[in-house]
Amino acid sequence: MTTIAITNVSIFDGSGADPYPGEVLVEGNRIKSIARRGEYLETGDAKIIDGHGAFLMPGMTEGHTHFAWNDQPSLSAIQFMPPEEHILWCVRVAKRYLEMGWTSALGAATAKPRLDVVTRNVIEAGAFPGPRYLAGSQEITTPGGLGDNTLPHLPDPGMNFGAVCNGPEDMRRIVRMFVKLGVDHLKINLSGEYIAGIPAESNPFSEEEIAMLASEARIAGKRVAAHARSNESVKACVKHGFELVFHASFADEEALDMLEANKDKHFVVPGLGWLVNTLYNASEYGVTEDIASKMGYKRELEVATESLSKMHKRGIRVLPGGDYGFAWMPHGTNARDLEYLVKYVGMTPKEALVAATRYGGELMQRPDELGLVKEGYLADILLVDGNPIENLALLQDPQKILLVMKDGEIYKNQRTLLPPRGVIRSVYGGNPLVEAGVRKEAPADPMNSRTTDLVAK
Repeated sequence: MTTIAITNVSIFDGSGADPYPGEVLVEGNRIKSIARRGEYLETGDAKIIDGHGAFLMPGMTEGHTHFAWNDQPSLSAIQFMPPEEHILWCVRVAKRYLEMGWTSALGAATAKPRLDVVTRNVIEAGAFPGPRYLAGSQEITTPGGLGDNTLPHLPDPGMNFGAVCNGPEDMRRIVRMFVKLGVDHLKINLSGEYIAGIPAESNPFSEEEIAMLASEARIAGKRVAAHARSNESVKACVKHGFELVFHASFADEEALDMLEANKDKHFVVPGLGWLVNTLYNASEYGVTEDIASKMGYKRELEVATESLSKMHKRGIRVLPGGDYGFAWMPHGTNARDLEYLVKYVGMTPKEALVAATRYGGELMQRPDELGLVKEGYLADILLVDGNPIENLALLQDPQKILLVMKDGEIYKNQRTLLPPRGVIRSVYGGNPLVEAGVRKEAPADPMNSRTTDLVAK
């Protein structure tokens, strides 16, 4: 069993408490012990990583991922990628997420029926590196709705971006098919999307179709995620128990009241990255700010800013996850969402980090072992060069992500892994310790400029 001690770091544990200087001992895939300033850590035979004052935090969770989105400017361009190349794309993107500090992710829909399931399975089998992953279905849509890309002369449903539903019994068939394929949750497009030519405030599904999805998902023990921009779609999520609410831009006071009354059940992942970047950063691809505004995105961002700020104040869990994977917002730039949570939702930087860590563990359905730097928790850990609480943009720079550990295994490391030092104790602010014939000075306090000095006796 591998044991690693990460010393001389400033620890942000994900709970919302202030960072503190300390050390972390990882044994196998779990955090065995933590030492704070003035406390001692038995490192034993552990290999040592000296953080040199770096910021240690839990691995982050991306709450709205589309690994199958291949950084193209349209849904059709994504779907046209052949399945063989498409699965290779997905596993490469998974590695990109992990190296940027996203140790967990939730699939918000995939472009072909089994892409998410296969990606999850190969990650879990250890065949390819990637985040802990919850696999989604294709988007369930209506004829002519968001995700229905069939053409009159090419009606083959195998070529379609989404799974097209026509009535309650067809919904039952679709749900059972995806359950058979092994998805972790279903995804339904309860509202429209401007760029697809469908008003965001539209509500295409019948009550009977939505109720059938809820019933079949409940029987199968699956959660449901919903593309829910419109007010009525948000209410439908609460009414039918759909835990994963994506967007929620146009939620009115009644919808907010419903969410607040059920805030321990629902997660809101607004996809701010999509709104902001489509409005301001897509000109190169023909979507200027003027065009995006005419579509409705400027108004939606304004409305969403107000509704999401109210959600945050009401204690409703709002998480990062921004629909990344389009040409103007490629995979790997996801940490922009943390800044958007501050700018548009009114979170403090520390609250944004909590949303990405502690809330992420809850989203992944593992709140008792994921999302915190805490004894007994899974060792999903990042080391960052600098303090993200002072500058969240650090998490957008791959050079600033010094170390990524998932499940106790190091996937990225820019720090030297030192050999074991025997039974070594460290103390912050104390006198040098003499142990096992070796004189060792106290490790550097990451809160000041002192340095570590190891001198042989």
